[in-house]
Amino acid sequence: MTEKRTSSGFLLKQRAFLKLYMITMTEQERLYGLRLLDVLRDEFRPFGYKPNHSEVYKALHDLIEDGVLKQVKKKKEGMKLQEVVYYKFTDGGEEKAKVYKKQLKVELERCESMIQKAIRDNFGQV
Repeated sequence: MTEKRTSSGFLLKQRAFLKLYMITMTEQERLYGLRLLDVLRDEFRPFGYKPNHSEVYKALHDLIEDGVLKQVKKKKEGMKLQEVVYYKFTDGGEEKAKVYKKQLKVELERCESMIQKAIRDNFGQV
């Protein structure tokens, strides 16, 4: 699973962050469709990033298309017709997720180093 890049060579970071958090939420068994958007917005609110509906679901569909996650529908407790969609790892999806997280960690560390250099070079020691 490789990330798409912009012409400048940087990751499409917003979607990458969303995918990273979705993988972590799946590992913690707390990724489900009912409050997905609200949960992700709460995660990023302190940083001034408010993902919109289409960004979240594009990232989620990327993970499904890449064979990392699958949808599992369950009847909502106490309801006859209402279903809640949960997301689980596919067979082999957990391993793909680990590889993706390692790749993204390398990219994030590279970006962090570039940002620190830019701050030092342009604003002095912080």
